Amino acid sequence: MRTPATVDDGPRVPLWIRRPAALHLGAYVLAGLIFAAQIITALAIGSELPTILAVLLAGGGVALSWWRPWAGLVVTSAASLAVTALGDDPVSVWMMAVLVLFSFTFRGKPPVPGTAVVAAFFFAGLWMGHGFGSGSLVSAAALFTAIGGGATGAALRLSRDHWLVSEERARTAVATREMEVERRVTEERLRIARDLHDVVGHQVAMLSVHLGVAEIGLPEQATSSRQALESARSNARNVVSETQRILSLLRRGDTIPHDDALRPTPSLGSLDGLIASFGSIGLDVSASISLDDPEGEPSVGVTVYRIVQEALTNAYRHGEGAATVDIHESDGRIHVTVSNRIGHALRGAVAGSGLGLVGMRERVESCGGRLTIVTADGQFRVSAELSPIGAQLA
Repeated sequence: MRTPATVDDGPRVPLWIRRPAALHLGAYVLAGLIFAAQIITALAIGSELPTILAVLLAGGGVALSWWRPWAGLVVTSAASLAVTALGDDPVSVWMMAVLVLFSFTFRGKPPVPGTAVVAAFFFAGLWMGHGFGSGSLVSAAALFTAIGGGATGAALRLSRDHWLVSEERARTAVATREMEVERRVTEERLRIARDLHDVVGHQVAMLSVHLGVAEIGLPEQATSSRQALESARSNARNVVSETQRILSLLRRGDTIPHDDALRPTPSLGSLDGLIASFGSIGLDVSASISLDDPEGEPSVGVTVYRIVQEALTNAYRHGEGAATVDIHESDGRIHVTVSNRIGHALRGAVAGSGLGLVGMRERVESCGGRLTIVTADGQFRVSAELSPIGAQLA
């Protein structure tokens, strides 16, 4: 199973990025081989003691740079100056200094100062003469060798950092997406639990009461009818029991308090408080609510409330200026319209996922209504039409 920390999509990470120590160690191994070859060559051809000491100084600088990058870089570069000043071929010592510079920048040290130090010692040695002095071609080669070593190490370091940052962003994106999905699932489960508790539970309770009234009003000889009503009341109690069991399953794993999970379901009577809550966070809302029944059918009340809530949330996040809410009844239907001017900047820290509009449409359709979302002339408008009793519209 893939976890948020496992991101294996996309290009495969190169080995040197996954094992940066191998590339770093390789530079030192190569510098050590060059040092050993130079010492053997100096002894074989009978080089003078100062030359051998200069090469040993270069090797010591390479070893020192493993623990003290700046000090090792200066010592190795100074050794190249000494070899050049003695009139010997400095190429091998130059290569050692360039490899140290490569490791220096690959470890994240400042490339420009490091390259400047190496280049300065190279030029100082070249311009001292002794057979290499005024050769502009050799001087240019020394300069570009130093730049190449420093730039290569810095470029590889930047490339590795880019890979690591991209990988971390991918992990973060996956983790954030899963957290958002889990949060939305929890919120929807909680909404369903509240609806079941208040809407379904209320209706079943009323059904049980009416069945009891009907049973009391039966004549003594209506035995079969009384038994049927008793059976119906028993079934109603079973529905309540099963509903409670479903509520327990829906709330399982929630960190939300039990009282909060079962607080009253939003209704038409809660619209004023909802609109006022948006006003308190800075959204100017102009509302007009005219309904024959201020309470209405519970399921319809929940749907209207959620439409206004989601539409005003979008107006706050993406709109500018005032939002307009119009709710009225005409021709036996409830008409809900929420509109706002489209803004140019997102208000709030995080943009929405667009799932709210999908959930809004599903709620309206499940309640036998129609939802229309229109964007025109710089205005965003949400319109819904529902039956007050939740019946399917013709």
